[in-house]
Amino acid sequence: MADKADICILVSAGAEWRALLPHYPGVNREKSPYGECFYTKVGGQHAWFLHGGWGKVAAAGSTQYAIDRWQPKRVINIGTCGGFKGMIAQGEVIQAQRTLIYDIFEQMTDPAQAIARYAVDFDLSWLPEPPPQPVRIGTLVSADRDIDPRDIPGLIEKYGAFAADWESGAIAWVARRNGVPSLILRAVSDLVDAETSEAYGDYSFFEAQCGAIMADFAHYLPAWIEAFQNDGGRKTEVR
Repeated sequence: MADKADICILVSAGAEWRALLPHYPGVNREKSPYGECFYTKVGGQHAWFLHGGWGKVAAAGSTQYAIDRWQPKRVINIGTCGGFKGMIAQGEVIQAQRTLIYDIFEQMTDPAQAIARYAVDFDLSWLPEPPPQPVRIGTLVSADRDIDPRDIPGLIEKYGAFAADWESGAIAWVARRNGVPSLILRAVSDLVDAETSEAYGDYSFFEAQCGAIMADFAHYLPAWIEAFQNDGGRKTEVR
């Protein structure tokens, strides 16, 4: 078992992690301060998978933990997100070209500067054509909350976003601060319209969506790793 990793794969939500595990039978699952982890080889690369936990606090802490413990050359985050109905389809995969955290409310100085402080831009010039998996490239916005339908018009207008999650902004920012290239891949589990989402109040729906989404990621992950290591997003920038 490798003490260091070529790559770390970070998975946030518990339902995402449970859906991923059946695709890696026989691995030795260990405990971490955040969640389970296991080692395996993916596409010939030494890989550690870590269940980092949901929300920005767990996402930031577990990303730093993974970097300190395994010293990976690259980090990949796979998981789910909520899509804005009419802007994207359920099941579409988003590859983040930009991440930002939108639930920062600065009232002493310029709030836009506070948002920009935690934004990360990715140079995706390494991405092959076609990509390893069909993707929609764009901005992913994060907050410690499910999407409030009332926020959607502003998120579209201000940031050009079409989906949101809880963790990608924190993962990308911590990875960049450590000089470790990151790749964020999130698939749309549910669509939020002007009133609600089919997942709200129905966790079983979300779990079912995770099953199909994480199966696809497990299938395409070797190809993503091969493509990513060719350049690794070295030009990722923190604003």
